[in-house]
Amino acid sequence: MAFDQKILYGLIGYPLTHSYSRVYFNNKFESEGINAEYVNFEIPDIGDFMELMAEYPDLMGLNVTIPYKQQVIPYMNSLDEEARIIGAVNVIKITRKGDDFTLKGYNSDVVGFRDSIAPLITDNRKKALILGTGGASRAVARGLSTLGVESQLVSRTAREGVITYQDLTPEIMDTHKVIVNTTPLGMYPHVDECPDIPYDLLSTEHLCYDLLYNPDVTLFMKKARAEGAVVKNGLEMLLLQAFDSWRIWNL
Repeated sequence: MAFDQKILYGLIGYPLTHSYSRVYFNNKFESEGINAEYVNFEIPDIGDFMELMAEYPDLMGLNVTIPYKQQVIPYMNSLDEEARIIGAVNVIKITRKGDDFTLKGYNSDVVGFRDSIAPLITDNRKKALILGTGGASRAVARGLSTLGVESQLVSRTAREGVITYQDLTPEIMDTHKVIVNTTPLGMYPHVDECPDIPYDLLSTEHLCYDLLYNPDVTLFMKKARAEGAVVKNGLEMLLLQAFDSWRIWNL
């Protein structure tokens, strides 16, 4: 497969200190002879989004990361049903006709997360604590629900449907055997940070999944593993959602 003119794909977010997506896609393009390039677009404000679209007329698809998965929605011409239900977009398909273009938002985080955690969901892991309430947490909750796992959101501030870290009693920790970190706490270069949960209440029955993948083993994972919990990072999820992004861009 080849194109007469190099097609651009990319990632928007802020900050973008690293990107495995860029490495993955550019390796894919090179190995498969695809005349395309994947670029990181670090924009400090979502208000810069349309300027980016005007500046790069060869841009045909985007991934979206922190903090824009929800903020980008008003710029979409339409949403895929999954993205609409979740209320978060991490894939944008750009369709161009001359100087005009339309933007459709999708969410591939659900597929990536669900397929990566599914083999670890056992009969005693049917309740989950989701740390964080951003766009990724919605995709995680959706993915868990398709696996028959009930979720409870946890944040620093209590509100309807959300408890705080201080509310994590021994009873809650005992009944919720799956804990998913969707916050940026512990992401490089802030590797000495982690969510404030009672790690001493974890056991060998717990599964602690971190959506982060840089570093490979976050402090959240280290502290959980020290208590005997099963741990997993988000690298496989990233790769699975990248596969789905490519499928969406080529629909």
